[in-house]
Amino acid sequence: MKPVIHIIGAGLAGCEAAYTAARAGVQVNLYEMKPRQFTPAHSNPDFCELVCSNSFRSNQLTNAVGLLKAELAALSSLILEAAYATEVAAGSALAVDRTLFARYVTERIKSHPAITVIEGKEITSLPEGIVVVATGPLTTDALSRHLTERLGTKSLSFFDAAAPIVDAATIDTTIAYAASRYGKGEPCYLNCPMSREEYRAFYAALIEAEEAPLHDFDRDEQKEPTVFEGCMPVEVMARRGEDTLLFGPLKPVGLPDPRTGKEPYAVVQLRRENNAATMYNLVGFQTHLTFGEQRRVFRMIPGLEKAEFLRYGVMHRNTFLNSPKLLTPVYSMRENPSVFFAGQITGVEGYIESASSGFLAGLNAARYALGKEPILFPDTTAIGALAHYVSSAAGDFQPMNVNFGIIAPLGFKVRGGKAAKNQKLSERALSAVRELSSKLWETS
Repeated sequence: MKPVIHIIGAGLAGCEAAYTAARAGVQVNLYEMKPRQFTPAHSNPDFCELVCSNSFRSNQLTNAVGLLKAELAALSSLILEAAYATEVAAGSALAVDRTLFARYVTERIKSHPAITVIEGKEITSLPEGIVVVATGPLTTDALSRHLTERLGTKSLSFFDAAAPIVDAATIDTTIAYAASRYGKGEPCYLNCPMSREEYRAFYAALIEAEEAPLHDFDRDEQKEPTVFEGCMPVEVMARRGEDTLLFGPLKPVGLPDPRTGKEPYAVVQLRRENNAATMYNLVGFQTHLTFGEQRRVFRMIPGLEKAEFLRYGVMHRNTFLNSPKLLTPVYSMRENPSVFFAGQITGVEGYIESASSGFLAGLNAARYALGKEPILFPDTTAIGALAHYVSSAAGDFQPMNVNFGIIAPLGFKVRGGKAAKNQKLSERALSAVRELSSKLWETS
């Protein structure tokens, strides 16, 4: 009889962990409290619901997240398989139809003969045996209290914000124009150009707009939110200075307006939410303004004067562990190697990063159950570098997206600048991953 492991949570990390563990030769019990109970940020009963952006970010090997995707694809990741199967056009990035993506993963997990799904059950304490905790950034209060007592440490929290989505039919395409930055890839973004005067009026309204009150689940013990830099609300970013947005989400570089042939003073980009291109989200416009203020202020953007909002931006709590004191580079507990963590609760930030941690935790939870030695990915790979960061970061630990700064350096100089160096780092990493992949599914 196959050994059994328990995985709590059917998000990106949990589903990747379950699929990987099943491939590695164990039976998996996957627990998911939906559809009986939802977190404040979720509404879709399917697994792997994407509550923020629908973008998995860059596909380029000169970008660290592009490398991470390539590594996971080489390892036959379920999340990457689902993403490419439900892809929508997004230039050089990978974006998905979030509804089809969630449905695809759910069907693959539920149809797997080695995975038993237990739905509608909230887990309030860790079950006996080998466990992977992948409960995500909104771990329930009951389980959070149990983990705090069990781990002897307090969880930390920060805030994550989602961008609004508008009805494509209500975008004024006599103003908004299709283009991808520098002409890379299909021109699948809609771009709303702003003059200097339009930007200043928008900026003034944005920084004075009313924010929604925080709910109790969106506050930490000191009643003060800590905002993660990668998902900073647009109004918070704007308050850092009038020009801040011009170097961030409203950067006009590489997006000339076809009506003038010149770059506008500022540009708001809209990205497809689905293959039918009936919905677009405002790129970089994570926000926690009140719904009324979002409607008022964002309709000041040229081309969105009559936009109908299909979903307003929201802000919610993310909780993560002090992982460097608790976890090993395979996401297992230092003091109890039968307990693994995966996903944003570990301090990895981002969809692909969560899947990466789920892959490594699921693989090694299965190997632990089978009495095999753990497999560590070296820090020359994106998967390994992220795991090493989470388990050994010094100082005040904060969540981290994958980046080339945490990957071990080459040790020699490369001509051609940053892009050439990153390409070499990616080639080295993929070579190591391909060599490792041949050893992962050995049954002996």
